[in-house]
Amino acid sequence: MLPPLTARLRTFVARLFRREIAPGRFETGVAESWRGTVTAAPLAEPSREYVVYVPRGWSRWRRAPLLVLCHGCRQTAESLAALVKVVEHADREGMLVLLPKQSDAANRFGCWNWFDSNTERGNGEAAILAAQLVAVRRRYRARRERVWVAGLSAGGGLAAIVGLRYPRLVRGVFVHSGLACGAASGAVAALAVMQKGPDTDVAAIAQGARLAQRSDPPLNVALLVVHGDRDEVVAPINATALIHQYLRFNGHVAGDAAYLSSEPLPPSDEFFEERRDSYPTRTNDWKRDGRPLVRHILVEGLGHAWSGGDGRFGFADPHGPDALDLFARFARETASSGSSRASDVAASRAIGS
Repeated sequence: MLPPLTARLRTFVARLFRREIAPGRFETGVAESWRGTVTAAPLAEPSREYVVYVPRGWSRWRRAPLLVLCHGCRQTAESLAALVKVVEHADREGMLVLLPKQSDAANRFGCWNWFDSNTERGNGEAAILAAQLVAVRRRYRARRERVWVAGLSAGGGLAAIVGLRYPRLVRGVFVHSGLACGAASGAVAALAVMQKGPDTDVAAIAQGARLAQRSDPPLNVALLVVHGDRDEVVAPINATALIHQYLRFNGHVAGDAAYLSSEPLPPSDEFFEERRDSYPTRTNDWKRDGRPLVRHILVEGLGHAWSGGDGRFGFADPHGPDALDLFARFARETASSGSSRASDVAASRAIGS
């Protein structure tokens, strides 16, 4: 009887320590904020549904990074996940992905209301997105020091707002073909701003957001901007404005001079070009403590489309470098040396984020 008992015991131990890797899966949820009323759509409920991709092999006992990925106009969370190939990237990086869903009641074109005055101040859809982020971070035990918010076009505009208004919640922001926080003075001005650049002082908005922080010293939020030089929907000047804004928000630009669309960007700390089988890129880095704080990647030949996306979908150009690969590299570099953000996180915990 002993050999069969020993064999059963060995089989049990083998199953216990050599479990099969769990496959990735999509899950759904909803979150709301009492501050989530949108000025442009006051009758819309202050809540939004969302989708979460849980990567292959995820475990509650090993905290994973979290990427919040906001779709653009005339897109859905599901279509954006498909066109950026998020499953492939999330499985490889071991990354949770939160995909917020806009409601028809809030915007009939599926756009996030980046131009809404309430949202720009950190209420409205920015507050709803922050509520989703916190809910998912807690439910899946995500690593709070490795939370990033990203978005395409209007989704990028919303991501830029969340970075400025909720720096305690995010490590960094990735804006693809998007706009600065508060770039438009209102909904009527939004189309003109997309073509000509901000009609507001976006640097002053950044300075106000920095001064409003309850942390001393203020928290920094890294920024990656990817934009096509042939974007005729959101002009590249909006990328320039966004960089000005985050340099000021992160204390990189001294003085009180307001941003003007005619002003050049301050000299970068590093510039490099890459020419490959895909579209060439020109990259500028503004650094702090040897790490990139703000990175601008201009993709030559790219229009208003996700670089390296699945060409079967609209707003995707497969000929560009894979934008999520560019993001993954930037995220690694911002966390590769030093522990400055660790002190930021300690400060954020002390003030109750």
